[in-house]
Amino acid sequence: MKHIIGAKPPAASAGLPAARLVEVDADSAGQRLDNFLIRHLKGVPKTHVYRIIRSGEVRINKGRVSADTRVEAGDVVRLPPVRISDKVAEKAERPAPAREFPVLLEDEHLIAIDKPAGVAVHGGSGVSFGVIEQLRQARPAAKFLELVHRLDRETSGILLVAKKRSALTHLQDQFRERETGKTYLALVTGTWPANKKVIDLPLHKYLQADGERRVRVTTPDDPDGMRSITLVKVRSTVPARSAQGLPAMSLLEVTIKTGRTHQIRVHLASQGHAIVGDDKYGDFDLNKRLQKLGMKRMFLHAWRLQFNHPASGERVQLNAELPPELADFVSPA
Repeated sequence: MKHIIGAKPPAASAGLPAARLVEVDADSAGQRLDNFLIRHLKGVPKTHVYRIIRSGEVRINKGRVSADTRVEAGDVVRLPPVRISDKVAEKAERPAPAREFPVLLEDEHLIAIDKPAGVAVHGGSGVSFGVIEQLRQARPAAKFLELVHRLDRETSGILLVAKKRSALTHLQDQFRERETGKTYLALVTGTWPANKKVIDLPLHKYLQADGERRVRVTTPDDPDGMRSITLVKVRSTVPARSAQGLPAMSLLEVTIKTGRTHQIRVHLASQGHAIVGDDKYGDFDLNKRLQKLGMKRMFLHAWRLQFNHPASGERVQLNAELPPELADFVSPA
């Protein structure tokens, strides 16, 4: 991004920053205008971003545009003066703490990190910052860092971050077209039946009365149901630990063919084998006992990821082994 001109604000805009003209660089080329503005107008609510686009205050090369217009390299975008609340301004002055994460692969196109459990991938929903904000703070010279996909906050494992827009779109296309291979390790309650290898059940997203997002298995005729396919392979079994009040458990390799919200968690729980430590769909009494024994997280880990490299086209396979707190729990005493 290159700032060209800082125009003087009109009298009616006293106290507001000046309007700016910003030239779109190559890394931002192809991005939707609304996403471009959300990135550059830090702290401005999305509703206000769309309002200034509709009103014509945002222009590209002096012409009116819509939110879905794609910006191109060399375009000049007018960013009008905007006012943000004191609370938002204060937050902007306290950026996310810089943090690097264990790197599995890095080149000029992408970074693959091993995300720890308990860290959100991005800010929002009561979380002020996540992996992407911390990574940007740790790498101030990086012109472009964007999440390729997401992991639940309590899920650990492989997470891809694009370092170029071309890599981002290429990788996201692969995720959307199901050309990636995504396999997780999950520990579930009970003994998983060896012949139960495919779960093909539609999922329905809904909000609880308190606004919390939830997902449930639904029927094929549900117009809001999304077809969801999960493949399950038993890796090992963990015998019951009667002295500790723990039932038998199964360590599963779970490959998802669709990437629905909470898909693995809901699919496994629907079969009577909830993920150990799952605070939304799991066995809450068991979770309490496990916490006293030191297992204070959900046992779900993004273990293996396969994709075509966005530049070379070469098939890449990454593996992130179980973190110690999970590996120790399933290893023989």
